[in-house]
Amino acid sequence: MGDFSFMKKMTEEDAYLFKRCIRKLLDATFIVADKDERLYDFISSESNQYDVNTYLAAIGYKVVVEERMRVAMLQQNDEDIETVGLKRINLLRFEPKQVRLLLVLWLLFLERMGYADPVHVTVGDIIDKCKIYKITLSPADFKRTYRIFKKFSLIDYSDDIADEDGKVRLYPSLQFCMDIGQLKQVMAEYATDGDMEEGPGGAAELEADMDGLADMDGLAEGEDADE
Repeated sequence: MGDFSFMKKMTEEDAYLFKRCIRKLLDATFIVADKDERLYDFISSESNQYDVNTYLAAIGYKVVVEERMRVAMLQQNDEDIETVGLKRINLLRFEPKQVRLLLVLWLLFLERMGYADPVHVTVGDIIDKCKIYKITLSPADFKRTYRIFKKFSLIDYSDDIADEDGKVRLYPSLQFCMDIGQLKQVMAEYATDGDMEEGPGGAAELEADMDGLADMDGLAEGEDADE
């Protein structure tokens, strides 16, 4: 068990931020500077990060900070990944339709990302991208999935999310949900499903676009901070 004596030496403000960071990571996996700048600034400090990891190590987790994208993410400690009986509390199994929308948002982010400017798209942009890949979701599917993605700090959106002009903010945490290999595996499993049609513009085009983005600078390879 780790030595938690450092907690007694924290100022009241640091103790508050420490608790918020721990709870945010356990609840949502990601802390994104663009959304929670105060928490990110705290956890990105080397000394604070060390303290957080000392605490998390006791339950088999660690925090990893990606400084260029300004994202902190909860991951399982390497030595505990194969331990039987240790369930990953931050692992959410998305439904097939949710995975497909995640693919679309992930590709939109990679196409438009810049390291200085936030990435915004419209609901219409997302719908158009879904049409290109022949991915069919109902308005209820979109609404429910947006809500889940927002909870895990993958996106944010305005009140007019039901309108095609509604704005959706894409966070860099989208890059760290799954790697290229995982996304291709998911796509292959569901490519022949009724919601992702075969033929021109369907699964084949999606796979081609993913191949084209695989070598983009800044793409995280091997990260597994599953939402």
